[in-house]
Amino acid sequence: MQMKPQQLKIELGEKEAEGIYANMVMIAHSATEMILDFARIMPGAPKTKVQARIIMTPAHAKLLHKTLEDNLKKFEKQFGEIKIPGGPDALHSGKIGFETSGNGDEKSD
Repeated sequence: MQMKPQQLKIELGEKEAEGIYANMVMIAHSATEMILDFARIMPGAPKTKVQARIIMTPAHAKLLHKTLEDNLKKFEKQFGEIKIPGGPDALHSGKIGFETSGNGDEKSD
C-alpha cells in the first residue's frame, strides 16, 4: 500500500522573511548530526559572531547538498558561471575570504 504525498503548508514569519546574510559557514559533525554555523566576515574586523546555527542529520545534510548542487546548476545555466575568487582550488589554498588590493603595503590574513 502506497502512501499519498501530503501537501505541506509552510509559514514564513516576518522576522524570518528578512533573512540573515552570511558569507562564511563553519561545519562540524558527529556520528549523528551535522552542525552549520553561519557568520558574517567584515573586512579588517578581527573577529566575527555566529548569526545562525543549523543542526541536521547527515541524511538531511546530504539531501541539502544535492539540492544546492541542482539549484547552482540551474542558476549557472540561467546567469552564467559563478566565479570563485582565487580559482577553483581557493578552498584548499587557505586564501578564501577578504583580501586587500592596492599598492601591496596592506597586510592580508
